[in-house]
Parts: sequence; C-alpha cells; structure tokens
Amino acid sequence: MDRRRVEAVLADLKAGKVTVAEAMDRLRGLPYEDLGFARLDAHRDLRRGFPEVVYCPGKTPARIVEIVRSMSNGHALVLATRATPSIHARLRKALKGKEVAFHAEARLISVGRPPKASRGHVLVVTAGTSDIPVAEEAAVTAELMGSRVSRLFDVGVAGVHRLLDQRALLEKAKVIVAVAGMEGALPSVVAGLVEVPVIAVPTSVGYGASFDGLAALLAMMNACSPGVAVVNIDNGFGAGYLASRMNR
Repeated sequence: MDRRRVEAVLADLKAGKVTVAEAMDRLRGLPYEDLGFARLDAHRDLRRGFPEVVYCPGKTPARIVEIVRSMSNGHALVLATRATPSIHARLRKALKGKEVAFHAEARLISVGRPPKASRGHVLVVTAGTSDIPVAEEAAVTAELMGSRVSRLFDVGVAGVHRLLDQRALLEKAKVIVAVAGMEGALPSVVAGLVEVPVIAVPTSVGYGASFDGLAALLAMMNACSPGVAVVNIDNGFGAGYLASRMNR
C-alpha cells in the first residue's frame, strides 16, 4: 500500500464516497502481508517513502513472481534487484497488463510506472568502464525513485585530468555517487573538489591483491577528504537509494 493510495482512500472516505468498512478493506494489507514463506512489509512506503525492494538471488523464480505480483497490487512501482533476463520473462508473462521493464546493465526490474524525475541532481561517477554495471544499478535506482541523474564514466585517478575537465558537472550535483575498484581512490579525490556529500561504492574490480573489493572498501573508509559515506562492495542499489533519500 503506497502513500498515494492511502491518501486516495482517506480522501474518498472523507468525501463519503466509501464506507468505513470499504476503506478498511482497501487498507487490509497493513502492516504486512503473510504469504507463508514471506512477510511483505506492506506499509514501508508510508514509513520510508519507498516500498520494500525484492532482492532476487536466493529466491526461486516462482517465489519472486508471487512476491512481485502481490506487491504490485498495492504499489504503483515495485523494484527487483540483481535480476536476470529469465526472471524478467517470467514476470512479463505472469503480470500481463502491467508495465514490466528490464534495465539490463543495472540488473534491475521495475514493475509499474516510475515517478517523473523531478528532484535535485544526482551525479554517478566511475573510475573505469568495468565499474559501470554497479554504477548503473545506482543510477537507475535513483532515477526510479524520482531523482534526476547524470552519468560521468571512466574518469579515474590514473588520468585525473579527465575528472578535472568536468568540474562544471561536478558542481551542479546535489549528491555524488563515486564508484571505483582497484585502489578505490576516486571518491576521496571527488570529495576534495566539491561541497556536496559523496557516496563511495567499492567494486570487486581488480587483480588479486584487491581481494574482491576489500582493498577499495578499506581505502574509501579511510578517505582523507571529509564528507564521504561508504556502502558495501558492489552495492549500487544501496548507493542509489541513499542518494535519492539525500536528494529529497
């Protein structure tokens, strides 16, 4: 049950268009819906401003379909992360009549129509092109949550002049998401150039001593520049979600 639907139900009740019993029937999904194998947080949108998101790995395709179907009945937009083309195909077949989009590079599925991008300006920056999939997860998440998003890819510190050449774009942002693997130096450099918050995303890109992103994670947590917040390795979704909340 999303915020807009609750407001509509209460407005109808106030106007006398529905009875108390009918209004209660529409709100029966609060506070959660029990599917037997899952308890869906039906009013997270009312508390947090965005519905619960479905993380696909570890779930069977049938259960993903059941969860998304149930959530889409009460929310204008549902997101499924770390999704695959086969999951997308199953959801399209099961949810005929609904808008089911697959954002391939971000590995995200959206069900429903996203809000018009009207808030702020989130800038998503990557050190290299290998970081783009994680960056796209962040960018698409922020877009689907209503933020205006720009992308600036392949401007890592090995050629820092590429970043410095984009100072005007950096200065327009309200929040910056900096995505990097290897040594993970990009967020610290970006934070030293701007006055806005920087969300650092370490990626598992790199050779053996990068330890699948652990080296970048530790480097970002020890950034010299103040104003850097760090999310988990490869967690583009978490960065995009946080950026959108900060951009409200």
